[in-house]
Amino acid sequence: MNIAMIFAGGSGVRMGSGIPKQFLQINGKPILIHTVQLFQWHELIDKIYISTLEDYIPYVEELVSEYNLSKVAAVIPGGKTAQDSIYNCLERGISENDPDSIVLLHDGVRPSVTYDTITRNIETAISKGNAITCTPCFETILLSNDGETVGSVPYRKDTYAAQAPQTFRLGDILEAHNRIRATENGYENMVDACTICTTLGIPVHMVEGNRGNIKVTTPEDVYMFRALIQYSENEQTFGFGLTNSSNAVLNRFMRKKTEK
Repeated sequence: MNIAMIFAGGSGVRMGSGIPKQFLQINGKPILIHTVQLFQWHELIDKIYISTLEDYIPYVEELVSEYNLSKVAAVIPGGKTAQDSIYNCLERGISENDPDSIVLLHDGVRPSVTYDTITRNIETAISKGNAITCTPCFETILLSNDGETVGSVPYRKDTYAAQAPQTFRLGDILEAHNRIRATENGYENMVDACTICTTLGIPVHMVEGNRGNIKVTTPEDVYMFRALIQYSENEQTFGFGLTNSSNAVLNRFMRKKTEK
C-alpha cells in the first residue's frame, strides 16, 4: 500500500492574501487541488489523506467530491503545528493501514512535483526504508549563528535543498515522531521528517527531485507556479516531453490505445 499524506494547514500569513494559501485559485482551481491531483493520477498511489484547518474540513470535502478525488480516504483536522498535523495523519493512517505501508509526506502547497519524483520516492523507500526528495543547491549556502555575520560556508557541491515528498514506512516514521514527542524539546526546531530522523540518528536516503518543485509561500511563488503551469501546457502542446502526472496518465492512455 502506497499512501500520500497531504498537509494543508497553513494560515497564509506570509502570502498576505486573507485566505489560507492552499485555497488560492490558480488557473481555475485551488492550489491544494493541483497538488492532490498529482497523487490521484499516479498509478502507484493507492490512498490519500488530507490534513487541513478544522474549520475548512467541510470545504475540502466538497472539493474532494467536486474534483472526483476517489483515492482520498479522509480529511482530518490539523494540529497546532505542522508536525502535529503530520502526527494526526500518521495516527489515523496506522489505525487503518499496515505499518509496512509506504507513506509519502507532502505539502499541500507544493503542486509541481513530477510523476517521476513520486515514483523514485516509492522505489527508494521500498528498497532502502525511506527517501528524502532534494535538489543540489546552485547558490552559495551561508551558516550564521546571529543572522548578521557569516559563520561558515560549506562547499556548494555538498549542499542540497530538501523538498517533499519525504517518504517512509508508516510504522517507522510514526515511531520516530513518538520518540521526538517524548523528548524535553518535542518538535522545537523539527521543521520536517528529515530533521526528525537525522536528530534521532536514523540514516536517511536522498532521491533527486525536480527543480520546479516549489513550495507556494509568497506572492512571488504564485507567479512562478503560473509560469510552471504554462510551461507544462507548452510541453503537451509542442511535444517537449511528458513530465507531470496528468501528462503521464495521458501518455499511458494513448500508448494503450495504440497497442489495441
